[in-house]
Amino acid sequence: MWAMSIFIDNTTEDDLPDYYELIIEDVIRGAVDYLNCPYECEVSVTITDNDGIHTINMDERGVDAPTDVLSFPMLDFDAPNDLSYVERYPQDYFNPESGELLLGDIVISREKVDSQSQEYGHSPKRELAFLVCHSMLHLFGYDHMVDDERIVMEELQENILTKKGYTRDYV
Repeated sequence: MWAMSIFIDNTTEDDLPDYYELIIEDVIRGAVDYLNCPYECEVSVTITDNDGIHTINMDERGVDAPTDVLSFPMLDFDAPNDLSYVERYPQDYFNPESGELLLGDIVISREKVDSQSQEYGHSPKRELAFLVCHSMLHLFGYDHMVDDERIVMEELQENILTKKGYTRDYV
C-alpha cells in the first residue's frame, strides 16, 4: 500500500462522528489500492451540509439543488484509470512539495449521508463509505453517464466496498 495524504475538513457546525475519518481514509486507500495506482496520492475531502453542497453545486455545475457528493478530479483522462501521461507533465499532476499525485477533491453532504442511509435501509457508515468510493472512482476518470460506463463503475464500487467490508448490512 502506498503512502498518501488525505485532508479532511469539516465545515458543518457539528463535530463529526469518530468513524468519519476512519471510513474516509479506509475507503480512499482501498480504492487507490484496488485500482493499482502506482503513485503516492493526495486527496482532499470536505464534509459540509446541504446548504454548503447546494452552493458548490450551483457555482460549479449550475445545478440549483443539494446533492450527496461532488467530485473534482485534478487529472485529465483519455480512458478511466489510465495514468500513462502523468509523468510527462509532472508539474501539472504532482504536488511539488510532497511528490504525490494530486487526485482531486471530494465534497460530501453529511445531511445526505444521514437521510440516504435511512432511505436505502443501511447504516450511515455504509452510506459514507459508498459516497467516498463513488467519488474516488470519479477522481480516477470513471463516470456513469451511459449504461456501459455505469455498469463498470457500479461493479468497481461493489468490488471495492466488499473487499473493505462495507456491504449493505455493515453497521
